[in-house]
Amino acid sequence: MTALILNLSPTIELTDEQFFQLCQNNRDLRLERTAEGELIIMPPTGWESGNRNSRLTQRLGNWTDADGTGLSFDSSTGFKLPNGANRSPDASWVSRERLEALNPDPAKFLPLAPDFAVELRSASDSLKTVQQKMQEYIENGVRLGWLIDPQNQQVEIYHPGQEVEVLRSPTSLSGEDVLPGFILDLAQILS
Repeated sequence: MTALILNLSPTIELTDEQFFQLCQNNRDLRLERTAEGELIIMPPTGWESGNRNSRLTQRLGNWTDADGTGLSFDSSTGFKLPNGANRSPDASWVSRERLEALNPDPAKFLPLAPDFAVELRSASDSLKTVQQKMQEYIENGVRLGWLIDPQNQQVEIYHPGQEVEVLRSPTSLSGEDVLPGFILDLAQILS
């Protein structure tokens, strides 16, 4: 099953509050909104992708707890990007410093791009679509992004102002200077 995209514009223009309320009223659906106002309804993943994503989120969360310099988020967290899109990366991280400076409403979507974002490609995801999403993250302020692609046994690493780096069958990934000391063991995530 693939994502369903509804082009609401110009018939319906949802405000940020209306989109947020739509998500709250339909908690069983994973909803995103593009910068152009298209509504994306994403299907649930299969159990294999769900397990991989659980491991990814767990490992990032464990590091975040030990490091203490930021907060990590799972795929149910909404981000309002500067371009107007509402996105929910599979895993993400934001520094405490940025959160404290912004002091956002914890009951709402975070009105910023995370410092770090990960998309874990599931069997139903189009590679091109997920790559475009990663580019959108980088263009909106994400400092480090990973596209983990189990189907092709590769990881694409995204940085602002740089070409995408493709790693074939890596066993681990470094959080570099964005997540200093974070090494993601890809066992049971990529393979």
